[in-house]
Amino acid sequence: MTEQQKPDSDAPNEPGQPDQRKPAAEGGSAAPESERLVTAPRADFPLDDELRAGDDAARREARERKARLAGATSSGQVGGGWERDVLEKVLTASLREQRAARRWRIFFRLVSLGLLALILFAVFDFKGDGAISASGRHTAMVTLEGEIAAGTPASAEAINASLQAAFADSNAAGVILKINSPGGSPVQAGIINDEIHRLRGLYPSKPLYVVVEEICASGGYYVAAAADKIYVDKASIVGSIGVLMDGFGFTGLMDKLGVERRLYTSGANKGMLDPFSPQVPKQKAFAEAMLKQIHEQFIDVVKEGRGDRLKDDPELFSGLFWSGERSVALGLADGLGSAEYVARDLFKAEDIVDYTVKENIAERVAKRFGAAVGTAAMKTMLWSTGMQGMR
Repeated sequence: MTEQQKPDSDAPNEPGQPDQRKPAAEGGSAAPESERLVTAPRADFPLDDELRAGDDAARREARERKARLAGATSSGQVGGGWERDVLEKVLTASLREQRAARRWRIFFRLVSLGLLALILFAVFDFKGDGAISASGRHTAMVTLEGEIAAGTPASAEAINASLQAAFADSNAAGVILKINSPGGSPVQAGIINDEIHRLRGLYPSKPLYVVVEEICASGGYYVAAAADKIYVDKASIVGSIGVLMDGFGFTGLMDKLGVERRLYTSGANKGMLDPFSPQVPKQKAFAEAMLKQIHEQFIDVVKEGRGDRLKDDPELFSGLFWSGERSVALGLADGLGSAEYVARDLFKAEDIVDYTVKENIAERVAKRFGAAVGTAAMKTMLWSTGMQGMR
């Protein structure tokens, strides 16, 4: 056997082949301890390399998947990754569209429910409208608050409807008209005064007492004078029995600014009280005479309502106003007391039921809608007229 054909005694045997080296006792060389420790596992676990290779492949695949999800790799770096990216984008966009559609559906449902609730609230008026009929003996109350004027909660139409319902209820022991008003239209106040006199004559056994809270002046007192009795707080403001008409005059300022007023009328007094025209003495005297006549009407109403309870005081009808305590001394009021006092101690019916007509939401919406439509129609008409004039 040649030198090249001799087996290498130092080389380890192939896996699965018996160890051909002689032991040290038979004259062979002894193998190092470290070699025995390394080669033993390889002989016992022949699939160790394949398992490690599989673990390495799984780790590589996990890293590649993580890189694709994070956007760290491009579609060309990871084989077949661009199809997955496109699919993910499509699915994400579809999910967003579904979420947006669901939000809009919820929004429109909520709006529909709100409109339905608004319609129900408008059709079924849950507020008192003067048609209340309380069970058991009670005190009826109507509230007059704010400026007395047409189209307001303190208009003659609203207050009279409330008073009619209060008097018509057979369970009402008496009626309280609670006033908190600085005055307003003498016409509206006069209509309420007349209706109180009519109802008192129609229901003579049912008293009507006025209870003043903060203020009962001018037109407010015009209404109160028709009551059987008037009760106030010691700090209330009562009186102001007078009539006024106010305005402004800008003629001097216009002269300084060089502004000329051009007013065309078909009657000599049609431009009366125009703030941009000079005051005419004849027109001033006419206005003062008219105010004096209305003032006399006011005085007659107060004297008729209060009678000999009024004290002889020259300032009584001068337009002055007094505290509630002073008004009692002057005979403008009968005593100090609240609505609860009148109901509990005078009417002997402690339960108070409010008969005040309140404008429901349907009426408010209708009025505002009507006003808006009227304004829009006026603007459209003016715009159309202007366009025709430009042609």
